[in-house]
Amino acid sequence: MITIYLKQYNKIIRNADTRLFDELGYDDILWIDMMLPTIKEQKAVENFMEIGLQTQQQVEEIESTSKYSENENAIISNSNFFVPTGESFVVEPVSFIISNEGVLVSVRTAESRTFRETEKRLQMNYRSYSTGYHLFISLLEVRIDYDADMVELVAKQVASLSKAINSEDAIDKQVLHRISALQESTMLLRENIFDRQRVLSGILRSERFPNDIYPRLQLMIKDVNSLINHADFSFQRLDYIQDAALGLINIEQNEIVKIFSVAAVIFLPATLIASIYGMNFRVMPELEWVWTLPNGWTVPVGYIFAILLMLFCSGLTMWYFKYRKWL
Repeated sequence: MITIYLKQYNKIIRNADTRLFDELGYDDILWIDMMLPTIKEQKAVENFMEIGLQTQQQVEEIESTSKYSENENAIISNSNFFVPTGESFVVEPVSFIISNEGVLVSVRTAESRTFRETEKRLQMNYRSYSTGYHLFISLLEVRIDYDADMVELVAKQVASLSKAINSEDAIDKQVLHRISALQESTMLLRENIFDRQRVLSGILRSERFPNDIYPRLQLMIKDVNSLINHADFSFQRLDYIQDAALGLINIEQNEIVKIFSVAAVIFLPATLIASIYGMNFRVMPELEWVWTLPNGWTVPVGYIFAILLMLFCSGLTMWYFKYRKWL
């Protein structure tokens, strides 16, 4: 899909007909926005702009020259845009080309809030976007604002997770999975903001942009630096939360091991006594201990003695543990 923004009748007009390239010149076009363009649309734009569009592989490269470069005919910049998908994000690379005549060309693969918001601003105050340079800077400004919103969203999720962990006595796997997911989102945010920083640094070194843009760039650089610091703080806080969660898990495991250890020690004397009386020796006096009642019945005193001895030893062990405050 292609959208052409025309400067006509003191306003911006949208059109999707590539045949306009045969009738109009550079002065009539402000912005050519392409989302998942067809081969025919790409060829039409390349013939009109007399430049080659970036391939998907070139857009996704991480070298500094791939993020911002200049040649005799145009300025080429590639940047990553976040597309929210539930609680996570998907990185969508976007390619920008600004011709020497000030026409902006954008190539993307997904819908984005940044482009919708920039289009609204363009329609509301078209006089502020006299060239593609101004429009490109506006796109970056809107993108930085949305980056700030996402950094704040992640910070709120981290704070909520920290509060939940502090109020719970037990930690399950879901909490660790959530911590890992937030760490991944924070790292993606930092990489995305660093990407924006590299593009802005390239623009600051350029001499092709209008002079009224550079003061705005200084403010954008400050905003980006503050976002990096905020993202770093969130990542460090997640490390602390992860350590706290692992500490709680270790404490819980130690309590379980302690219960089994105490139970084993409590029943150890009884097991020892039972093992002694379980030996099949001929000489075992307790077997002969009996108590004859007046009615002639006999009570096996040795058996009762062994049972009471086991109960006494187990009880004595429990008392000793409580006395030493081990229980």
